Amino acid sequence: MQISSTPINPPPKLLDQVRDRIRVKHYSISTEKLYVQWIRRFILFHGKRHPSELGAVEVEAFLTHLAVEGHVSASTQNQALSALLFLYKEVLLIDLPWLEDVVRAKRPQRLPVVLTRTEVRAVLVRMKGVYALMANLLYGTGMRLMECVRLRVKDVDFERGEIMVRCGKGGKDRVTMLPSSVSAGLQAHLVQRRAIFDDDKREGKASVYLPDALARKYPNAAAEWPWQYIFVSGSYSVDPRSGAVRRHHIDEKLLQRAMKKAVQAAEITKLATPHTLRHSFATHLLEAGYDIRTVQALLGHSDVSTTMIYTHVLNKGALGVLSPLDQL
Repeated sequence: MQISSTPINPPPKLLDQVRDRIRVKHYSISTEKLYVQWIRRFILFHGKRHPSELGAVEVEAFLTHLAVEGHVSASTQNQALSALLFLYKEVLLIDLPWLEDVVRAKRPQRLPVVLTRTEVRAVLVRMKGVYALMANLLYGTGMRLMECVRLRVKDVDFERGEIMVRCGKGGKDRVTMLPSSVSAGLQAHLVQRRAIFDDDKREGKASVYLPDALARKYPNAAAEWPWQYIFVSGSYSVDPRSGAVRRHHIDEKLLQRAMKKAVQAAEITKLATPHTLRHSFATHLLEAGYDIRTVQALLGHSDVSTTMIYTHVLNKGALGVLSPLDQL
């Protein structure tokens, strides 16, 4: 009797199964990293026991540990729970009704930090180069940080004065304005960006990441100018999914650091970040009398109640009430 020498491939490890399922669902690379991190921490917390052996008690214990010992925020705790929900429902295919009943941490209702127009101007004039251009776009369009970072050449229509925001939060597309005061600067930037693209093409490294199945549907699009990121890294990097060496979009942390320095230089005491420019965009539009439904559409909010939070600054003082001390 002859025994086959064909090796039997072992089943993929659990975390590799998680990565594979996340990519099938077309989740972002940042979500993939976070989910894998939380699932790994969950397994290590319980002595490397397989999650299929664990139940509600172990999940609750892990989440409690994060809150009590780790002092994590409610949003971070809920992020960990979402990762575990994905693990059991999408990877292990285990129907655990109790997991749906695990109580999510209650997020505190905080009002957004908003800069005045004077403060916005003071911050923007202290930013230079590409970071100044990006910050102006954030305030001038209401885009989220990563929406701006991931802009592609084809998403900007200079003739119509529009920017198409692709795959925003919730995977939704929307249209926002292109401020005329930014148009010339953005066009000048694209001239420099085209030169970089031409150099990359000569090096055979002009290919860019395409979402979902677009790379298969349009095999040549990845190396074409319209699909290129507008704001790119100064060097090549290895794509963690495909292994391809390419020029990725700019690291969002660089803009965050530039914004922080500008806020400090302007001697503004508010804890302002790039996302604060989005809050300021919405608030200043409402102050100017624009309809809240219009602002909702520009921000890409599914529910108008999310947009309503910006009405807190429309009234001077606390809800427009005059203090009795000022009436003496």
